[in-house]
Amino acid sequence: MTSLDEWEKSVAHAVAAALERMAAGVATLGRAVGAGAIERSVGHAVAAVLRRTAVNLGTTLELLGRVPSRAGRWRAILPPPVPLAIGVALTIVAVAGAMVLVDAWAIERTRYLPAIVVDVFNRVTDFGLSGWFLWPTGLLLLLVAAVASPALGRIADLTLIAIMVRLEFVFIAIALPGLLLTILKRLIGRARPSPLGPFHYVPFSWRSDYASLPSGHSTAAFAAAIAIGALVPRARPALWIYAGVIALSRVVIATHFPSDVIAGAVGGAFGAILVRDWYASRGLIFTVAPDGAVRTRPGPSLQRIRRVVLLIVGPPVSSGKAS
Repeated sequence: MTSLDEWEKSVAHAVAAALERMAAGVATLGRAVGAGAIERSVGHAVAAVLRRTAVNLGTTLELLGRVPSRAGRWRAILPPPVPLAIGVALTIVAVAGAMVLVDAWAIERTRYLPAIVVDVFNRVTDFGLSGWFLWPTGLLLLLVAAVASPALGRIADLTLIAIMVRLEFVFIAIALPGLLLTILKRLIGRARPSPLGPFHYVPFSWRSDYASLPSGHSTAAFAAAIAIGALVPRARPALWIYAGVIALSRVVIATHFPSDVIAGAVGGAFGAILVRDWYASRGLIFTVAPDGAVRTRPGPSLQRIRRVVLLIVGPPVSSGKAS
């Protein structure tokens, strides 16, 4: 097993251990505070939920470190060297070309846009923050991990685990590229659009006004488009429109240069694709076809999810009177 696999397992065990300690702490608090049976029972119930959450999260995270499936063993996570080199070269040419030919001109043009257009894009651009995806996905992941249990039955438990793995994929595919490119932009230290021009840099400054390249909003938007689109193919056109509008908004409100959003878009999309391929090589969510193409496995149907939800919360109580 590779060192990366070991690292992933250690992260999974660390998360599980932390939640276990939290569960033990809640149980201890329940014993300390609970002079009565109600307080103790509440403390034990919360501890049991935390322990179950830890076990379920640890199990799904540990799947990421398992040995690749037979179909995925020969498929490297990175693309073949020649296409990868071509892609990197095209990205460099696009970013460098935009820096020289487009950046200054585009920011100058934004000064002549109608105020209402800038105001609309000012409102739209905040929807490119990764938190719009990470917070709901993370909270839903914790909720599903808290309720998933063999006591619900094998089919219901497997359905919830399948949902957990998919939520986990979306979270990682958006968060990981965002984290790495956030660190990178701080190291590059490119000044945001200002009278200083498009070629002013203060590397390692770690200041927000020198965090222009690449665009974090574009990174998150395009990573989300790839990740969610991989699970819901029908949503891809809407997701690509969304990502394009977010990228455009960063230039319209003069927060980023065009080259920044190009770099962010490529980085976010490529990062999400690498996460997808990591899952595919382990037979999780995706499968690797004989021709090397990555295809999405069918997930739980909406009807099955609805049945599982009803199993957890109970059927709706009828308000009608008995005749």
